[in-house]
This record gives sequence, C-alpha cells and structure tokens, in this order.
Amino acid sequence: MDGTVFGTWKERARRLRMQTYALYLACKDPRVPWYAKALAACVVAYAFSPIDLIPDPIPVLGYLDDLVLIPLGVVLVIRMLPSSVVAECQEEARKAIEERTPTNWVAAGVIVAIWLVLGAVGVVLAIRILRG
Repeated sequence: MDGTVFGTWKERARRLRMQTYALYLACKDPRVPWYAKALAACVVAYAFSPIDLIPDPIPVLGYLDDLVLIPLGVVLVIRMLPSSVVAECQEEARKAIEERTPTNWVAAGVIVAIWLVLGAVGVVLAIRILRG
C-alpha cells in the first residue's frame, strides 16, 4: 500500500477529531441555538466516549459509527452553527488539541449505562421467555 493513503486517512482522522472538539466548544457558546447545542452535545458525547454503543469487535457494524455516524453528525451540526462560531471554535480546538487530548468520561458513563440497561432488559426478557 502507498504511504500517502495512510497519511490521508490519518489527516482526515485528525481533522475529524479537531472538528468534534470544536463542536464541544460551540456547545458553550451563547450564540449557538439550543437545538444545535443539543445535537452537538450528542455527537460530541458519543465521539469522545471511550466506549462505543456498537463495540468495535462486531464485524463491520463495530466500525460503522466511527466511519459514518460521527462524521455525518459533525457535518450536520456544523451546518447548523453560525460560521463565525465555527471558525472561532475550530481555531480554539486546534490549539487545545495540540496541548492535550480531550476525553469525556461523562459520555462514557452514559454509554455504559445504556449497555447495562439493555443487558438488564435482555435478561428480564430471557427469564420471562424461559419461564413461559
């Protein structure tokens, strides 16, 4: 494989990470409408969560969120934001990422809670089915 292909993917991943962090910063901006903040918060929480809703070991579907859902969410939210806010937040995100790596542990907790609730529902349904 050509090294430029990997370089291109690496650059895209870096840019997506910066844009996602810019959305996080935009959530705090008072110029952003509430509905854009709500959607941005969902995209950011999922993107920065160390735990995926669909685990990566699941063939194809495990990487679907990383390759499709997150980029689509970022593009959608950026279109909802004022361009001045996007430019300011992207510059601030670029500087922040150069200094440190952002992680959202609250989002990780939410994803874990979702999995636990789904697991509990599955166990309850399985018990009911087995009892007949």
